[in-house]
Amino acid sequence: MISLVQRFDSSILLYIKDNMHGIIMDKSMVTLTYLGNGGIIWIIIVAILMVNKKYRKIGFMALGALILSTILGEEILKNVVKRIRPSANIPAWDLLIAKPLSYSFPSGHTTSSFAVAGVLAKYFKRYTFGFLGLASLIGFSRLYLYVHYPTDVLAGIVLGLMCSVIIIYLFGKENNNIKARM
Repeated sequence: MISLVQRFDSSILLYIKDNMHGIIMDKSMVTLTYLGNGGIIWIIIVAILMVNKKYRKIGFMALGALILSTILGEEILKNVVKRIRPSANIPAWDLLIAKPLSYSFPSGHTTSSFAVAGVLAKYFKRYTFGFLGLASLIGFSRLYLYVHYPTDVLAGIVLGLMCSVIIIYLFGKENNNIKARM
């Protein structure tokens, strides 16, 4: 089973390497990855929401999803699974970004992106395509830059969306508890 997953992952990475690379794509993917570094684009969006009293609760929910996804993905799963990055297996290939130092599974960029995008999509339905599209592009950039396997990104999508559902549920439950006490 592991061999089958590895072949699947490798075939997709090789397809991207052989068919999609070019100057414009290289620059675009590096930029997209930088937007996901440390969740910076999502932190900026959260800060904008928190400044506005009308959207403050959604900002806190998005921040909660970001924190939960970081704890579960970066601190727990990466250190349990300890999957080596694809770039480590092909040292001759020059990476377009600095070689990440952490483990590969799950993709932290993808996890945090989908965690926040999931919350934002719930409350800003009109912009769902934009939020999930940006999260998808950030996830794809990790494949393009050869720092994650496709299954790392898929796991990041699932984990990120699970984190958003958990946070939405917890905030909804808290609202119900507050209303019950009144």
